[in-house]
Amino acid sequence: MEIRHLQRTEVLEAEEYFSPGQKGSSAMPHKRNPVLTENLTGLARMVRSAVVPAMENVALWHERDISHSSVERFIGPDATITLDFALARLTSVVDKLVVYPERMRKNLDKMGGLVHSQRVLLALTQAGLERDDSYVLVQRNAMKVWESDGQLSLLELLKADPDVTKALSPQEIEEKFDLGYHLRQVDTIFARVFG
Repeated sequence: MEIRHLQRTEVLEAEEYFSPGQKGSSAMPHKRNPVLTENLTGLARMVRSAVVPAMENVALWHERDISHSSVERFIGPDATITLDFALARLTSVVDKLVVYPERMRKNLDKMGGLVHSQRVLLALTQAGLERDDSYVLVQRNAMKVWESDGQLSLLELLKADPDVTKALSPQEIEEKFDLGYHLRQVDTIFARVFG
């Protein structure tokens, strides 16, 4: 579902591989439908549909009846074959996934720095303000950015707010807007997964 969301036209941060000449939406020629991950979403529903009969197999009469046996003969092969196919398909999707980091950055920057509000909130609490007071300070500035549809800058509003600058210097506020903070462990994560 995440890949399907990332492939939406208005997000477009990643997408399933789309081969030359491949057709997308029959109604919207610009749209590239995420057909493989849509299929995987449906297959996941089928695998999950085995949960209810499996749970009902737990309660057996007396010293164990065999009512579970017929159920297991269906859900065992059906669920495992479906899961095997889904995992193979998902592996192929991920192997060929097209990622657009520039679009990710553009989407992050679209809302005037709102993605950094949490770090400012925490910095204000670490500077000695009560959490509720810190929340009010950040939120009142963030809502101005929100209502401007990202035309205003949260960084500039916070640096101009005397209640915020009593606790944090402009430089300390700017440090909280460093995206590198959130990305600093990326190499470690990839090394753990693929190393």
